[in-house]
Amino acid sequence: MQLREDIRNIAIIAHVDHGKTTLVDQLLKYSGTFRENEQVDERAMDSGDIERERGITILAKNTAINYHDTRINILDTPGHADFGGEVERIMKMVDGVALVVDAYEGTMPQTRFVLKKALEQKLTPIVVLNKIDRPNARPQEVVDEVLDLFIELGADDEQLEFPVVYASAINGTSGLEPEEQEETMDPIFSTILEHIPAPVDTREDPLQFQVTLLDYNDYVGRIGVGRVIRGSIKVGQQVVVMKKDGSTKSFRISKLFGFIGLKRIEIEEAVAGDIVAVSGLDDINVGETICPVDHQEALPFLRIDEPTLQMTFLVNNSPFAGKEGKFVTARKIEERLMKQLETDVSLRVDPTESPDAWVVSGRGELHLSILIENMRREGYELQLSKPKVIIKEIDGVKCEPVERVQVDVPEEYTGSVMESLGERKGEMLDMVNHGNGQVRIEFKVPSRGLIGYSTEFMSQTRGYGILNHTFEAYEPLIQGQVGGRRQGVLVALENGKASTYGIMQLEDRGIIFVDPGTEVYAGMIVGEHNRDNDLTVNITKEKHLTNVRSATKDQTSTIRKTRKMSLEEALEYLSEDEYCEVTPESIRLRKKILNKSEREKAAKRTKLV
Repeated sequence: MQLREDIRNIAIIAHVDHGKTTLVDQLLKYSGTFRENEQVDERAMDSGDIERERGITILAKNTAINYHDTRINILDTPGHADFGGEVERIMKMVDGVALVVDAYEGTMPQTRFVLKKALEQKLTPIVVLNKIDRPNARPQEVVDEVLDLFIELGADDEQLEFPVVYASAINGTSGLEPEEQEETMDPIFSTILEHIPAPVDTREDPLQFQVTLLDYNDYVGRIGVGRVIRGSIKVGQQVVVMKKDGSTKSFRISKLFGFIGLKRIEIEEAVAGDIVAVSGLDDINVGETICPVDHQEALPFLRIDEPTLQMTFLVNNSPFAGKEGKFVTARKIEERLMKQLETDVSLRVDPTESPDAWVVSGRGELHLSILIENMRREGYELQLSKPKVIIKEIDGVKCEPVERVQVDVPEEYTGSVMESLGERKGEMLDMVNHGNGQVRIEFKVPSRGLIGYSTEFMSQTRGYGILNHTFEAYEPLIQGQVGGRRQGVLVALENGKASTYGIMQLEDRGIIFVDPGTEVYAGMIVGEHNRDNDLTVNITKEKHLTNVRSATKDQTSTIRKTRKMSLEEALEYLSEDEYCEVTPESIRLRKKILNKSEREKAAKRTKLV
């Protein structure tokens, strides 16, 4: 069996914000892949605007580094469980993984999630302990935590013999001991070359190429990115694609692309072990196998994680519809959703009885909110319903998604957090007191209990708590109400501008969401009531002027700070009878029925049912 010693394929996996993308930056820099004078952005692999702003990786990216005489293909994966579909497929393209762990935070829920996927594929791991320069880093304890996690996830003996490299990606240093940090990435490169297996050279065998990621380009159409598992592939070659349903389709390879640094370069041929992009077939999909015409043999199809959350996307029909967006019609919104399906394999879009509404299912709140945020930046206007978890029937039993939740909170807030998660049908699994005033608690909570929880958690812990959760499994449905908003809302009575006087009259009724001068319409939600029922209010009320002077006239009145919601917070906040209206400029909450008397009639009818 001959090996290709000139190549290594490795994926970088980690929990959100443990420094994967920054580490890839440093590997690119120290390998001499860029020219001396080349301007390179920080977190160069995160190319999307939202990825840069939030500091998270949403789409898996691949790059290649030439180190001495070896090409190292590196795949930077998303750390967030909502993009788990990406992580799982990438494991099929590589022979090993570099698990990056924060030297202070240690193993987190998504560390478990991504590592589990890697161990299931029998990949060879190396561990990079990052952020070793943090003042309270605890390298030895974290290595023990990582070892415990490997054992818990059923790693075999070879996988348990993982090498550890200590690094500070932000400072560009690394070493084989925590104290021996040098301004180089050589220890990481040499560990990769020494421990990650080289691919088997099977270039003489018939071709097998599996599509793992999709890309789209207006010039060449759909592009399938994947690894040449066996044989070789050439530009102009006539091949067959083995489809999911068992059918086949022949096409000619029009272009082949290889990767080096951050660039995609056209190549003529690739052989077993190479990671390349192929264009030429419009309807190629993830998991399909490309083979020679005379040797049709499909690889096992890739399993893609099922969606767990769904929302209804609707055409905006509020009184302000069409004022702020460019694309407002049903046709435009449907086209955009269909385009998203070209590259996002974890997304589902289903039509409804209404031509103006679609049920969109995704892997979680973040997955769907990133799509909505992208759409509003592109000029779309739409309305959204409350997110709902997808209930499945497994062996005749109704099941719902359950998540593993890990919270890190100061000691004094543990009681209130445990109580609130208990109310949301959470089950406590583990509790560790780190001794520095911080406690880490693990729970298992139904996904629907977590919708809307992060805002409550932040106020409970005064912003000091850290909440992480990741999909665990489908379990039998828990009966009764789980979670949900407890407070009622303040609803505007009529169209107009919110006035300072109107807002001041309402301040003792709850928290206001709009600033003075904001345009509002009847049925729009303008605040949160401090009781559990909804209240219709006149926020546009002006003060009537009289010719009587007030004794307190010279006292200046001030209004409290209003609460501004991000897109995720607004979606989590929604109740069953409400919509979130999203435009390029605004995020508004509204009642489904805008008219007060009609709304009250509908509420009575639902109570009677």
